[in-house]
Amino acid sequence: MADTFDPENVNLTSADPTQIICFLNASDNEYNGHLGARISALFVILVTSSVCTLFPVVATRMKRLRIPIYVYLFARYFGAGVIIATAFIHLLDPAYGEIGPASCVGMTGGWAEYSWPPCLALVMVMLTFLLDFGAEWYVDKKYNMGHGHGDNIENTITTGGEHEHAHDKSAGDAHRPSQSHQFLHSADQDSSAAAAGAAAVANLSNADDASQDKMDVEKVEFASAASDRAFREQFAAFLILEFGVIFHSVIIGLNLGVVGDEFSTLYPVIVFHQAFEGLGIGARLSAIPFPQRPSKFLKALPWMLCAAYGLTTPISIAIGLGLRTTYNGNSFTANIVSGVLDSISAGILIYTGLVELLARDFLFNPERSRDGRRVTFMLVCLFLGTAIMALLGKWA
Repeated sequence: MADTFDPENVNLTSADPTQIICFLNASDNEYNGHLGARISALFVILVTSSVCTLFPVVATRMKRLRIPIYVYLFARYFGAGVIIATAFIHLLDPAYGEIGPASCVGMTGGWAEYSWPPCLALVMVMLTFLLDFGAEWYVDKKYNMGHGHGDNIENTITTGGEHEHAHDKSAGDAHRPSQSHQFLHSADQDSSAAAAGAAAVANLSNADDASQDKMDVEKVEFASAASDRAFREQFAAFLILEFGVIFHSVIIGLNLGVVGDEFSTLYPVIVFHQAFEGLGIGARLSAIPFPQRPSKFLKALPWMLCAAYGLTTPISIAIGLGLRTTYNGNSFTANIVSGVLDSISAGILIYTGLVELLARDFLFNPERSRDGRRVTFMLVCLFLGTAIMALLGKWA
């Protein structure tokens, strides 16, 4: 069918729209030189993305630098806004152009049977939720730290609260740990729990033998378990986030290595894009409450994860330069690969941005109302990051 299509002579009343769309989208390799500038992009992006990713981590781990709290808060919540805007503007929207219903791929074969970008994003949202919930369920079972408030609501509805009151009177303080657990959802509260656990251990070791009763031991065990639980849950969520961002960075790097006339515009935009995205990655990593006495591997892990993000785009640019005369980013196969990866990454970042970043740090943080100035600053940074990253979507 494609052999009979004549782009010089098209009858719009009878022509197959698929042939027209595929012809308009098709192109040859666009590489047009500027090898030196492309090589410089490799190193510029390596430095900027690595520095921006490392900054929030360094700010929280090297106290002697005395970085002002509001500088750290800017990096953390500006980065959160960047992650959310990346999901919708830089991932989901391009996915529609690559495999959506109005694209060449989306009008061909099985791809024409359904709108795949939102479907793949939805699948990843639910899978990410399932992984997140599964990790929390596993840790809850391991440490016997289930939530108590769900059962209390059910008891109030079905029995008028009589069973709950009787249970509270008989159980006493034994029920308090599970009630207090509902306040351990925000990153700030998780960090506080970790600090409280360490303090409790220190106090217990200095106390007299007579004061080391059963209740003190239970409090220490609960604080230690809460700290470990917070680390495991948040670290698992972070790995999912970085997985989605790295997918996106690979496509960016390949395209920057082979793009044609758009290179001069794309170069500075992607530098800022990767720097801002690095802030989001680093800020999320810096908020994870690592153990007070981590192993050597855990000590090195944050730096390794920052390096993984910083190296991904430069390595992809290098691969793109190696394929600069043969790779065609607008080919049918390339559109399928990038469209699927963009949709998957969008779903991961949508869940992580809205649940792990916004809900955790704002909705489930009981400390948020204590300092109105700080909360206002956090919200301004969040919306500023979202707006600037959305604006960058005009060019890349």
